[in-house]
Amino acid sequence: MPTTTLVTGAARGLGAAVARQLGARGHHVIVNYRTDSAAAAEVVQDIGNASSARADVTDPAAVDALVTGILAEHGRIDTVVLNANTAPPPFAPLAELSWTAFAAKVTGELAGAFHLTKRVLEPMRRQGEGRLIYIGSTAADYVGDGRLAHGTAKSALTTFARHVAAESARDGVSVLVVAPGAVRTPATAELLAGERGALLARESVLGRVLEPEDVAAAVALAADPALRPATGTVLRVDGGWSVLVGGPAS
Repeated sequence: MPTTTLVTGAARGLGAAVARQLGARGHHVIVNYRTDSAAAAEVVQDIGNASSARADVTDPAAVDALVTGILAEHGRIDTVVLNANTAPPPFAPLAELSWTAFAAKVTGELAGAFHLTKRVLEPMRRQGEGRLIYIGSTAADYVGDGRLAHGTAKSALTTFARHVAAESARDGVSVLVVAPGAVRTPATAELLAGERGALLARESVLGRVLEPEDVAAAVALAADPALRPATGTVLRVDGGWSVLVGGPAS
């Protein structure tokens, strides 16, 4: 029986790359999307062994319907990749940042994790196994460069994931955070253009900015049940930035 895996925000960018990578490894992937049904359908077609499901993961009623539908069709949920970018980060220093924009990013990030995590933990516990993979960011560790809202939101997400790991560690549920550095996606293409992207490329062991497929490979590793002993940890994927330039070791 194939592993049943839900990937949120999987219609494009990093989520789509994760969905394709897991599909290539034999998972039956549910491609979650909020608005772009055509893009989600394209990802499903690329994978083959997949289906799509529309839901706003910040809406508890929509999350309940999403999970109920998956359980009715497949009988279980083995893996959930919590990737949905529920609110675009406002890149600005505190002096230029409104509370509304800051709160929207932090609240959106946590709501997308809270409602879905709470809903899937019970069936995972009944199964006696499951994997929750949160897409964090190295912005949780580094300050400056206008990343106040984004870094705060991702730091909170990592802390949330660690608490979930502690609460579910003895239930067979493993929890990991995959924290990428700068990844070139349609959403970040403009931000990484020019000298900024060139600088990041020079500071990477790859000699380039990360691509979605680089992070997707790490997510596939985190999805392996054999990594259950690593529950509660953060898997950094930053192209070697932390060792070449300096920063947190874990």
